[in-house]
Amino acid sequence: MNCLITGGAGFLGSHLCDGLLARGHRVRIVERFEAATTNIASQLEQVELVSADYGNQTLMDEALAGIDAIFHLACSTHPKTSNDDPVFDVTTNLVPTLKLLDLARKHRVKKVVFFSSGGTVYGRPQTFPIPESHPTAPICSYGIHKLAIEKYLELYRQIFGLEYGIIRPANPFGERQRLDHTQGAVAVFIGRILRDEPIEIWGDGSVIRDYVYVLDVVDAAICLLDHNGPAFTFNVGSGQGHSLLQVIDAISRALGKQADVKFNPPRKMDVPVNVLDITAARVHLGWSPRYDFETALARTVRHIVDSVLPASERVRARDGRIG
Repeated sequence: MNCLITGGAGFLGSHLCDGLLARGHRVRIVERFEAATTNIASQLEQVELVSADYGNQTLMDEALAGIDAIFHLACSTHPKTSNDDPVFDVTTNLVPTLKLLDLARKHRVKKVVFFSSGGTVYGRPQTFPIPESHPTAPICSYGIHKLAIEKYLELYRQIFGLEYGIIRPANPFGERQRLDHTQGAVAVFIGRILRDEPIEIWGDGSVIRDYVYVLDVVDAAICLLDHNGPAFTFNVGSGQGHSLLQVIDAISRALGKQADVKFNPPRKMDVPVNVLDITAARVHLGWSPRYDFETALARTVRHIVDSVLPASERVRARDGRIG
């Protein structure tokens, strides 16, 4: 199929690009002008790169020519920043997505696969693990706009016949994740330990999250290309939870270097536990995570060590003797 990925040069998008190419699909990537293409440097000869903001209707009209499926990953905010300016969050995410759906109709796109958020759309969990049928009551603007897009996708299917699939990922991590970002705890923690910088966490470190390896997320998203209901929305996680302190301890052991942890007051937006029920994806998509947390973490640490450490330090780091 001819696939278009919004945000295709980012952490998740670049891995999705790899997965689609490996399965014989053709890929067109839409990225903003300022976006770095380091993540897709090895694929540039195999993909078509369109430098554009996906909210630019003129450029997107051209980019959607001949496209069979859209994977919509681009997003301008994060859970931590969205409440700072909800108007910005809505105008730069929800409104451009609706324009994208109108263009998808115009170009007779067969399916839209949307990356929602399993970590924010449910709000404060009432049951564990959290199934897709759980009430949705986001406590951050990011989760609200993600949920609104989900609702509009169903509206466009009912009224216009535009097919879609939604994945609600837990907390993806893996190679290529930025070490200096405002989200992505695993990569951020690895980076801080390697740079001898303190790790700041909110609360006492007991907050539990579901950490899922990026390649497992990609597998689930690609499964949706050929899926035709009856379910359209799927949790994608590991099905297991780890506290922040457990994650920090695992990273410290993998690097052989102790973390310096600083504790801050808890935040209202942080729910105490978020672990996703992935039964529906197993049943309807035939998908299951292939990597356990320890294996995925080891792969991630190895990649980051090879990417950021001087050659003289890599051998010690791989042997767990970096400290």
